[in-house]
Amino acid sequence: MDIIVLNPGATEKELRHIVKKLESRGLKANISKGTERTIIGVIGDTSKITEEEENAIRVMHGVEDVMRILKPYKLASRDFKAKDTAINVGGQIIGGKKIQVIAGPCAVENKTILMNIAEKVKDAGASFIRGGAFKPRTSPYSFQGLGEEGLKYLADVRKKWGLPVVTELMDPRDMEVIAKYADIIQIGARNMQNFRLLLEAGTSKKPILLKRGLSATIKEWLMAAEYIMSKGNHNVILCERGIRTFETATRNTLDLSAVPVLKKLTHLPIVVDPSHGVGRWDLVAPMAKAAVAAGADGLMIEVHTNPEEALSDGEQSLRPGDFKKLMKELKPIAAAVGREI
Repeated sequence: MDIIVLNPGATEKELRHIVKKLESRGLKANISKGTERTIIGVIGDTSKITEEEENAIRVMHGVEDVMRILKPYKLASRDFKAKDTAINVGGQIIGGKKIQVIAGPCAVENKTILMNIAEKVKDAGASFIRGGAFKPRTSPYSFQGLGEEGLKYLADVRKKWGLPVVTELMDPRDMEVIAKYADIIQIGARNMQNFRLLLEAGTSKKPILLKRGLSATIKEWLMAAEYIMSKGNHNVILCERGIRTFETATRNTLDLSAVPVLKKLTHLPIVVDPSHGVGRWDLVAPMAKAAVAAGADGLMIEVHTNPEEALSDGEQSLRPGDFKKLMKELKPIAAAVGREI
């Protein structure tokens, strides 16, 4: 018993009675009210519910049907919510008809560079600014980010250019300061299964952009999303950024087949990051176009005014001119699949 569907005429009193019944069994209720039906997602170990107990709930006033979800990810499943989730961030809808583009440098280096990049990507048509203030690096000696100073620069960009901010959370202890400045909180690939961090993200009221782990299966990725959603934050955006395979020609192998697979499995919006997916600036544009054709709801693209001097991931960053050219070339592809950019 994972989903309880209520009758169209079910009353609030009947709803509260059902919720109280679930809570008496140590379960939690997630209530989703649609235009015609109210659905209760049952959170907890439902395997302990006996057939007799399930039948007792089935005959309660207000209940139309009781169903079990076989998938281990319940809240993220299309069984729980058939309609696509659309997330409104500063007036920009992620998961709607428009394919949203998140662009900017890998890391915030200084205010002047960030402002210049923001102006260029805004002019080209980007809807969000990205930039890391706390950077997870393979080497402990690499640039680790500017911390709160970098977050302040991102907030300055939002104020001047009207671009909502996407930035990464690495440590639960940084949640308060990140949430103060960010519009979307990113969980990076290396932290996809940092369950303590995921649970902390679930307590936030900010949308969470969850990147796929380096070697994560789609099921593991959706289970990570379930961790966040289980704490009450259902505004989760999935981000395909490439997985580790035996191939060495590119930084990672960008799994674009994950996009249509996820569209069948989950209602959550899906963004593709071709920059990390391939690790080469010259391959970013063709993979971004392919992502749009595959059905992605958004793109995350690294842009830098001087890639050879970038403190992080310069080799995969587009110059502003190349980014502007790409944005123009994406328009007819988006139109061909019934979307816009």
